[in-house]
Amino acid sequence: MCLAVPLKIVSLEGDGKHAVGEAAGLTQNLRVDFLPHIAVGDYVMVHAGFAIEKLTPEQAAENLACIEEAIHAL
Repeated sequence: MCLAVPLKIVSLEGDGKHAVGEAAGLTQNLRVDFLPHIAVGDYVMVHAGFAIEKLTPEQAAENLACIEEAIHAL
């Protein structure tokens, strides 16, 4: 099973294709070239290292809360 995770963009590389995203204190390098006009502070849904959708802060918080709930259910 694959899982996409919401991350907040904390930095962008000069090439416009790479960024660093963060959630729960963990960071991940990712590709953002599928989504034009991404900026530091934006939230994106990340799957297999690629940002596949831009999220509102509310959508990201709701997704992260669901993931947190599933972790604590285990």
